[in-house]
Amino acid sequence: MSVKEQPQRMMVRDYPSEERPRERMIKEGASRLNNQELLAILLRTGTKNESVFALASRILNDLGNIRRLNEISVQELMSIKGIGEAKAVQIQAGVELGRRVAQRQAALKTIRSPHDVADYLIEKIALEQQEIFYCLYLNTKNEVVYEKPVFVGSLNASIVHPREVYKEAVKWSACSIIVAHNHPSGDPTPSQEDIRVTQRLVESGNILGIECLDHLIIGDGQYLSLKEKGYI
Repeated sequence: MSVKEQPQRMMVRDYPSEERPRERMIKEGASRLNNQELLAILLRTGTKNESVFALASRILNDLGNIRRLNEISVQELMSIKGIGEAKAVQIQAGVELGRRVAQRQAALKTIRSPHDVADYLIEKIALEQQEIFYCLYLNTKNEVVYEKPVFVGSLNASIVHPREVYKEAVKWSACSIIVAHNHPSGDPTPSQEDIRVTQRLVESGNILGIECLDHLIIGDGQYLSLKEKGYI
């Protein structure tokens, strides 16, 4: 194949103007773009065999869930075919900017009671079909500075490891944490394993000087605070 016959990498600008996500974003706003289009803007170019839109679509399919972008490392991104160091860094930079904006918004949420936590999380995790262990990281004013679903699946002490819970607390200089998880059955009654996990997290937090303030179990339109029940 001659040089002239070699396929060219498709860039965002190579598409008709009405199809270009950047032009649509300017005219209609970022909220009008789908995940594929937003990722295509970050990628800028495709590969010699894939357009930038095809590459963006494949990345999203490989990840399985858009939330994975919030957790994946540069090295893991580079393991995806078509993603080199530059593209991996571009993606992570975009995700990190979004995360920092979200953190600033989250910091406006002040936790004053277990009801505040339940009200904040019930729409996020109450109706999930799997158990999701969620952590809120608070500053000295009990404002949420960071939040993260740390584990997905049946709750037990071997899976919910204090190391994974508290490493984000250290990273974000949190003074305390509140943890919560849902019961897909809708019944927030704590199991013995729920109590053991709570006690383990409280003990670890005492060692680190980062207090575990509460553990909430979220059911279907109801919740239970292990702090209020005397387990903390």
